[in-house]
Amino acid sequence: MKTPIAISDSANFYVSAERLFEPSLKNTPVIVLSNNDGCAVARSDEAKALGIKMGAPFHKLKNVISKHGVRVFSSNYTLYGDISRRVVEVYQEFSPTVEVYSIDECFMDLGGFKDREAHAQKMRQAVLRRVGIPVRVGIAPTKTLAKCANDIAKKNALFDGVLDMMDEQLINWILPKVPVGNIWGIGRKTNKKLNALGVYTAADLQRMPLKQARSVGTVVLEKTVLELQGEPCLALDEVEPPRKGMAVTRSSGTPMFEFDVLFEAVTAHATRAAEKLRQNGLVAGTLTVFFHTNRHKPDRPQYAASRSIQLSPMSCDTFELVRAARQCARAAWPKANSCQYGFTKAGVMLDDLLPIEKRPLTLFDVADKKPNPAVEAVDHINRRFGKKAITLGSEGVQRLWKMRSAHRSPRYTTRISDLPVVR
Repeated sequence: MKTPIAISDSANFYVSAERLFEPSLKNTPVIVLSNNDGCAVARSDEAKALGIKMGAPFHKLKNVISKHGVRVFSSNYTLYGDISRRVVEVYQEFSPTVEVYSIDECFMDLGGFKDREAHAQKMRQAVLRRVGIPVRVGIAPTKTLAKCANDIAKKNALFDGVLDMMDEQLINWILPKVPVGNIWGIGRKTNKKLNALGVYTAADLQRMPLKQARSVGTVVLEKTVLELQGEPCLALDEVEPPRKGMAVTRSSGTPMFEFDVLFEAVTAHATRAAEKLRQNGLVAGTLTVFFHTNRHKPDRPQYAASRSIQLSPMSCDTFELVRAARQCARAAWPKANSCQYGFTKAGVMLDDLLPIEKRPLTLFDVADKKPNPAVEAVDHINRRFGKKAITLGSEGVQRLWKMRSAHRSPRYTTRISDLPVVR
């Protein structure tokens, strides 16, 4: 007997999160912008009906926005992350195994429940009642089929937000209606290759010989074919796999022409990366700094650079990472005519991550080395008084590089000062 796998996702998640605290947004066209207020990354159904496309640049939407009264929000990741955590807490009461796949999607095991559809509907109602986010659920014997079921449950009101596709006859009836490009993991290039071979629907792909699938799209496409045939190839991950790398990158609100301004941004990113390492109990072995100009303005001087450094000993110490980041940034900085380049993005990447207790020791290192008391003090102050209550001096005061977020809503659930007031 195959285990039923469900995937539940939130409807227009960023928009739904914004509507939680501003009910007047209901039935109103709403869009949420990407980092630096660049383009639309989330759209309400009403905004989609106006023809606003995913990824549409914000500056090209201003006429539509003013004509139709579209409400605009900057991305509020602090709020969205907290709402996502609350949704997952509800899921964990309805399934023994929950795998968080993305900020708005979770896979779960629904084995052992007699009426899966009724159970999924109860879960949807619980999320809506306790968190306020509408969700849809697809159920099937594999993750790929569950994603198909979820996609159909979104688009067809007939299923009332839940589609149980454990029945083989139902699978055989639905797959011919699903375009192959809509299948989880099929990108545009693979879609073109499959179309050239006469594969247009999920049913066509399901019948593709495995050897041919491997030759077209490697073992990844072969697994997709097996999953469409009902053979699970992608297991549920109860425990998040260990991280091998992490990155902190941001676009700048204004171009950075001077090294000191760029290094303020790099300091902020290295500081955040060090915090993330400590939160996960990890140390890094390699640090990379990169920065580049705006690639979408070819009429401006272009420059892109990155430099890496080995961290020995491996570290999660903020001060050590910032020192290493400065070395990399200085080495990558243009040697001549640097003032002509306006850098619009910078980032810090950490690789070769290990749990702190498994790090290789150097000659003068000790296994139970105590954390830097200055770093501990900074962490304690920021936990107590809020993020960025205390920062390194090299992060600057004015922060001219800070990302634009002119339309961001309050962080209602994580900041005392942003708590909604009821009158």
